[in-house]
Amino acid sequence: MHGSRMFDLGRREFLKRTSTIGAAGFLAAYHRLAAAEPPLETTKIRLVHTPSICSAPQYIAEELLRLDGFTDVQYLPLGTRNGPYALADGRADIAMWDIPGLIPHLDAGRPIVLLAGVHAGCYELFASERVRTIRDLKNKTVAIQYFGGGDQVLLSSMLAYVGINPQHDVKWIAGENLTDGMTLFIEGKADAFLGFGQQPEELRVKKFGHVIVDTAQDRPWSQYFCCMVAANRDFAQRNPVVTKRVLRAILKAADICAADPQRAARYLSDKLYEPRFQIGLNVMKRLPYNRWREDDPEDTLRFHALRLHEVGMIKSSPQKIIAQGTDWRFLNELKKELKA
Repeated sequence: MHGSRMFDLGRREFLKRTSTIGAAGFLAAYHRLAAAEPPLETTKIRLVHTPSICSAPQYIAEELLRLDGFTDVQYLPLGTRNGPYALADGRADIAMWDIPGLIPHLDAGRPIVLLAGVHAGCYELFASERVRTIRDLKNKTVAIQYFGGGDQVLLSSMLAYVGINPQHDVKWIAGENLTDGMTLFIEGKADAFLGFGQQPEELRVKKFGHVIVDTAQDRPWSQYFCCMVAANRDFAQRNPVVTKRVLRAILKAADICAADPQRAARYLSDKLYEPRFQIGLNVMKRLPYNRWREDDPEDTLRFHALRLHEVGMIKSSPQKIIAQGTDWRFLNELKKELKA
């Protein structure tokens, strides 16, 4: 699903669709905003394509970016593992990504900077009948997508929160692609699996397992972002106007997802990001896409970094990670500008 093939909706069709969800007004305002702002340092932007449709705002933002003066908008098909690496080495400029998957890269000192939180609730922890709570996972087997991925990092934070050492008290098994971790769980080779994006909906369709943690509803996890906007540090420093405009487009697209999840799901279906409309709709309805206005993303980073530091999974303190790996200036400006 390459960006050049996927994003073929004309502007007229996009405007027709988005006008029904309240987007037409601010699309027109984009022209006025662009005219009053400094020129873009570059009209090319490279984002990361991820199979998880909870990143819908960065795809819906494509037309907003074009209205804002970008002439070359790319979505790089890098799979589930390579997004942070692509940001760090400069192959990609900006991306929505799960914060648990970014923390190890920030700990390693890679040149990635967090710009904003977008939403919470992507993850749901499914378990077999003999597991009723997170504490029951001690000495059990957990299926993950790959070692060091966001699902393992987040579940490690959950385990540490209830006093279980994720490095010694749990057996981890991993597949090799997006679906293998879930397949291992379905095949009975694991006692639990942390589903992400559309995976929880797929498990519900299959009527397999039961949910013991829903990060959209269960505290404390529901209080923290799961997906954030991150950028290559050098890119953000060299291109502050571009960085702010891209972030603005993603956050406004998040508003579209919150305003009318059905239209957002239809867009994802039409563009083949998630051709199963009902699954896409369920995901759009579940996730609180308006959270970027309300919550402090630094709280999320501090919470998870503290848990992971306590059990020795990261070396850096939360304070160091926040100091070196965040830049909230653009978010704070946009919160003031986008109040209406």
